[in-house]
Amino acid sequence: MDKADCPSQNKTKDFSTLRNRKICASKAQQSSFSLVSKHKNVQPAEMLKDGTQLPSPPGHEPRNKTLLILVVVLSFSTRFYKLAEPPHVCWDETHFGKMGSYYINRTFFFDVHPPLGKMLIGFAGFMTGYDGTFPFIKPGDKYEEHNYLGMRGFCAALGSCLPIFAYLIVLELSQAQSAALITASLLIFDTGCITISQYILLDPILMFFIMAAVLSMIKFNQQRYRPFTAPWWMWLVLCGANLSGAVGVKFVGLFIIVLVGLNTISDLWVLLGDLNLSLVDLLKHFLARVAGLILLPLFLYVTIFAVHFVVLNKSGPGDGFFSSAFQSRLIGNNLHNVSMPESESRTPVLVRHGDIIRLEHKETTRNLHAHRQEAPLTKKHFQVTGYGINGTGDSNDLWRVEVCGGQRGDLVKVLRSKVRFLHKATGCVLYSSGKTLPKWGWEQVEVTCSPYLKESPSSQWNIEDHFHPELPNISLSVLKPNFLEILLESHIVMIKGNSGLKPKDNEMNSKPWHWPINYQGLRFSGVNETEYRVYLLGNPVVWWINLASLGLYVIMVAVASIAIKRGLPLNQSRLEHSRLLKRGGGLLLLGWLLHYLPFHAMGRVLYYHHYFPAMLFSSMLTGVTLDIVLKNSDLLLHSIYSDRLKVGGWLLLQLSILYSFYLFHPLSYGMTGPLAHEPGSAMAGLKWMDSWDF
Repeated sequence: MDKADCPSQNKTKDFSTLRNRKICASKAQQSSFSLVSKHKNVQPAEMLKDGTQLPSPPGHEPRNKTLLILVVVLSFSTRFYKLAEPPHVCWDETHFGKMGSYYINRTFFFDVHPPLGKMLIGFAGFMTGYDGTFPFIKPGDKYEEHNYLGMRGFCAALGSCLPIFAYLIVLELSQAQSAALITASLLIFDTGCITISQYILLDPILMFFIMAAVLSMIKFNQQRYRPFTAPWWMWLVLCGANLSGAVGVKFVGLFIIVLVGLNTISDLWVLLGDLNLSLVDLLKHFLARVAGLILLPLFLYVTIFAVHFVVLNKSGPGDGFFSSAFQSRLIGNNLHNVSMPESESRTPVLVRHGDIIRLEHKETTRNLHAHRQEAPLTKKHFQVTGYGINGTGDSNDLWRVEVCGGQRGDLVKVLRSKVRFLHKATGCVLYSSGKTLPKWGWEQVEVTCSPYLKESPSSQWNIEDHFHPELPNISLSVLKPNFLEILLESHIVMIKGNSGLKPKDNEMNSKPWHWPINYQGLRFSGVNETEYRVYLLGNPVVWWINLASLGLYVIMVAVASIAIKRGLPLNQSRLEHSRLLKRGGGLLLLGWLLHYLPFHAMGRVLYYHHYFPAMLFSSMLTGVTLDIVLKNSDLLLHSIYSDRLKVGGWLLLQLSILYSFYLFHPLSYGMTGPLAHEPGSAMAGLKWMDSWDF
């Protein structure tokens, strides 16, 4: 390049101009600039190989560590304030605290969620001196001398990280501390986020891994201009590890896997269009992502269950949900290390496929009986009950045995045979519906006689206890399932348990459309004026700002897209804001949709707290949207007034959030005395919706 061909170096230092104009430099410098210019995610003040420093992208603000420290301090202080109150079991602590105790005692239990969250709660309790002896029978039980603060503190610590992660995510996406600070304020001073972080629950653990995965994904995206370096690998591996953590706590962690997966597909599509990359380079990128985002999470997820099965090796309340073969591996179970008659001896008369039998209940001596009456819960099935006594009965007590996959004459074998019982009189098949009977049925699983004869796991049974003096015994240890078999069975049981969750008598549940409008909360503790009351409800100002910002975001993207399409003159700052809305904002909107919309299709019982992962994405989108609105106020006003509006609008927003937190903070930190509708209440005049029950 001749010197005469070079444009003046005094022209604008706009970053996009720098990418597109010719540059007077040595060949080495030209090579360095061309390498960097191909990537849009150049870090601010990036250094070239020769020491030359690139200018910052438009809109970039110097990062202030003091603000990050302030966010950290406020996050932890609001979550740890009054952590010990109330000193009794609150809401679902009765479940997850009890399950943490099971890990300490190594007692097997069943839950519809994967084990990581409960495992971490138990580990936190063990490390802080809790001995696993508190029974966690019901909400309101006093902890007394038992050390519960370690488990609450662990959940509060993870919950405290959520505003911090949100601050860093928005800062990376927008390069604007003002946007990040708006997001952090929304989450720090949200009463709902505080409440759900202060108790022994799975939600703060789940949201920690979700937000950590998003932050790792964003950081990994920022490393795309220097692939296969140590930071590139670090963020890729951290993203994969956090994905396994999210799904290891709850199956809804699959939503963040979908988000990261879509981002990865988009990333690979961009790389495919880079003609400077060889096919070998593309293959390396693909295999690296397969290893970091598929194989690593899968390995860690399986490892979680391996630890779970090793630790919980004693018989407990979860035995009955699993097969007899599964139960035989649990110490203390009736089937553990015992021997039973081998059915393959031919000395006595043995039960075979096609035989007609009568089944007698050992304790009551009544016969298993079915007739053409509706089952109590599954109305299209027939009722199954006990009838007769001491061997007497009628023809409705007779059942035909069928060995699944067998034929007439095949033997029924202990544990190994899956059998079905067909009612001789009506032709229906004995069936476990998976539904829980009301209290009059001792909340046992409903057993029916199904007229639908198609073979299914719910109509398959096995013989687990057998005694006969004329048969030789064999050890059941030879029938113990291997790891992959118990892993598969545990997932089948969890999925069935999840789908079978229905609201119990007088139990509060909600609908997905309730959640974004903050329609209804949840009682965590207390009911009347003499009790210590905690009520899970989002700060209404925060939640309604989030709701309004969703609509505002859609309008802004539409207006920006039309302006660009029509070729209207936009300066570099406006173009950058438009890109941020579409890319960064689009990613956050997609995260909100993925964590919210699927609940509309779920048939299981739903609760208000299911919305909180989506609320995190909504709050981050609000920070980006409102910051861009304030920065573009000069579209409507003269620059003198627009500058005042930016500052005034930002301060008004922060003061609104702070004042609303001041008004509603008793919801999180506890209320005593009169209820909200009574005179003298701390919440008098604040019941803005009739559906709020505090």
